[in-house]
Amino acid sequence: MLTSLKHFNELLLNNEYIYCKVIKRKLASLIFHSLGWKAEGEIPSHIKKYVLLAAPHTSNWDFFYGRLFFIMKGIPLKFFIKQEWYVFPLNYLFKALGAIPVNRSKNKNLTDEIAAVFNDYDELAIMIPPEGTRSYNPNWKKGFYYISKKAKVPIVLGYIDFENKIGGLGPVFNITDNPEKDIESIKDFYRGIKGKFPDQGIL
Repeated sequence: MLTSLKHFNELLLNNEYIYCKVIKRKLASLIFHSLGWKAEGEIPSHIKKYVLLAAPHTSNWDFFYGRLFFIMKGIPLKFFIKQEWYVFPLNYLFKALGAIPVNRSKNKNLTDEIAAVFNDYDELAIMIPPEGTRSYNPNWKKGFYYISKKAKVPIVLGYIDFENKIGGLGPVFNITDNPEKDIESIKDFYRGIKGKFPDQGIL
């Protein structure tokens, strides 16, 4: 009897969790589309873990529209913030949004720490803005490349196109042993996609 009751409770909690996820996705979709935005692209069903690039990154509004888009798509998204920011009461908000605190001290290898997080999940997308700043930056940081390499996961090219009001998922990119060439190939995809402030984007 106790076993049956335990199974029933687990089933109830699981169904409640699934129901909440569906409601969350529907609500995000309603807000996203009511603001005049469209969605395009899908993640291939066999890809469960990946680095998700978010570019061009020119405004704090990128996070707002991007988060709506990724929730709507049901993407198991995480991103990293400085450990110093992850304090009460903001830590509850950050956790709900998918934030993971990291220690950026000099004695820590941050790419190793982030790559290791993939081992803790069956499905995971780690979002990284490759420019590393909202200002124009022709020299992208290579952290996303090394995280992809160390974790042995592909890169998915995500974008928020303010000119056409489109949230999108581009191609899946499998890195080579040539980071400079790979980054230029990725930049080629993003050229023509306009951020909120185009002059600060990828030129």
